[in-house]
Amino acid sequence: MASIHEETLIECPADRVWDAVRDVGAVHTRLAPGFVVDTTMEGDARVVTFGNGLVARELIVDVDDAARRVVWAVVGSALLTHHNASLQVLDAGGRRSRVVWIADLLPHEVAGDIRGLIEQGMAVMKKTLEQ
Repeated sequence: MASIHEETLIECPADRVWDAVRDVGAVHTRLAPGFVVDTTMEGDARVVTFGNGLVARELIVDVDDAARRVVWAVVGSALLTHHNASLQVLDAGGRRSRVVWIADLLPHEVAGDIRGLIEQGMAVMKKTLEQ
């Protein structure tokens, strides 16, 4: 199983970053506009449309306010046989946050592409939240 771990520092208080991250149905407006162009909720799942045209159905596993952590799993993907991920917001002191995105997935061969998407998403999140 491939495991991807990416993190970034964001010049924004952790509570404010968490407020945007925990709003799982508004990724396209509050967290990563342009990288994600639409998000719709279907029960406990969100359907995310990325700027590159990729559409993913993500089952929301947990929204943990105490840990400031969201966990999801991509389901029904033709590309992935397994995918679970988490995004966690940590207080980095002052008005800064550390955001950690971890994804475990199969098949191994798509790890490079998924890492690229995660890096792009993190860059957009940073830019959006620092405005």
